[in-house]
Amino acid sequence: KKHKFICIYFYKLNIIINMLEILIATNNEHKLKEFKDIFKDYEVKLYSLNDLNLNINVDENGKTFYENALIKCNALKKYTSMPIIADDSGIIIDGLGDNFPGIHSHRYMEEKGGQAKCLDYLTKNYLGHKAKFHCSIVLVNLLSEPVEFVGEVSGTISKIVKNAPFGYDPIFKLDSINKTFSELTSKEKDKMSHRYLASIKLLDFLKTNHYI
Repeated sequence: KKHKFICIYFYKLNIIINMLEILIATNNEHKLKEFKDIFKDYEVKLYSLNDLNLNINVDENGKTFYENALIKCNALKKYTSMPIIADDSGIIIDGLGDNFPGIHSHRYMEEKGGQAKCLDYLTKNYLGHKAKFHCSIVLVNLLSEPVEFVGEVSGTISKIVKNAPFGYDPIFKLDSINKTFSELTSKEKDKMSHRYLASIKLLDFLKTNHYI
């Protein structure tokens, strides 16, 4: 029995020692929960900025989703040696220009007078136009070079069927199920979103390369 106890102790100790620790560059509880749900069956410990008492304001002045995510990662590298994950996402609508509003999605909505006015403008002028949500996740501090994981969801601009408290979800109808994001439950959306698709690619990368 003593021998068995010692074996179990060292087995558990080995799991703890080999557990991959990752800093998620966010204090957004919903985003953190999404990542935790994805990694729940693996020996991965996730930390938020709050967990490390970090309060960093980053000027996201990149020209692409990748650049903005990388800027967030690089701003945190001096605070930790553990792998860091950051993401940037937005909507791209055909007819508004090349990759627009894209990285300016939040700013574009504000410039149009807020969510209600912006969505009203888009449905009046771009109804039926193709659109897509894009997410770029960047991982640093694991390899010598940053690694990017991209997720995209295709759809069209739709009339509002069901409202949502913020964002473009009420007018984005997914091609795959002919429903807007706002018509889905949070659990359903979390399994279909652009961030989820990018996160699954990240998970596959970590598994394939035996980090987890």
